[in-house]
Amino acid sequence: MLRILALPVTLLATAVVALAGEDPLPVDEPDSFDIEPPLLKQNLSDEPLPGEAGQNADVSRLEKQLERVKRNAAGAERLCKMGVLSKIEVEQRLLKVVRCECDLANARLVHAKEEVAAQEAKVAAGESARDELDAAKSALAQLTEAAQAAAAKRERAELETAETNLRRQEKLLKLGSAHKSDVDRAQQKLAELKAQKN
Repeated sequence: MLRILALPVTLLATAVVALAGEDPLPVDEPDSFDIEPPLLKQNLSDEPLPGEAGQNADVSRLEKQLERVKRNAAGAERLCKMGVLSKIEVEQRLLKVVRCECDLANARLVHAKEEVAAQEAKVAAGESARDELDAAKSALAQLTEAAQAAAAKRERAELETAETNLRRQEKLLKLGSAHKSDVDRAQQKLAELKAQKN
């Protein structure tokens, strides 16, 4: 009986050793598993590469980001009332809108400064009229005021958010749901923002 079982086991072991010794893929076929997945249209971006269009691409990218952030924040209050989002998430979305507005204003200001510098170079070379330079300078002045207003709005929003967070952490500490370190962290954040403002 052992001889009957020993024969199939021996044959199976011999077959396994023979298969293990063979090279499953010939080396002379280098592209046998070099398969490139097809490019999908949704994976391609319409945005230009960073070095291609410079500041115009940055401004347009920030405009798109601002629109997206505004759409995300638009229904946040309704979602909070339904219980889908917390009040903190709503505040963070609104703060993100203010931050994106400030970033966009700063990017537009940088672009306007570059435009004024280019116009000054053209006027110095005699290629452009003085009127175009004056128009660029007035646009720069308006964008400077807009950037300053956006920065002030951002500072106020971040300060209000930090104060709200501190009050929230203190309430949670009184209820026993937070740690003293959370309150300390919120106080430190508020102190940092107040120091930056002054």
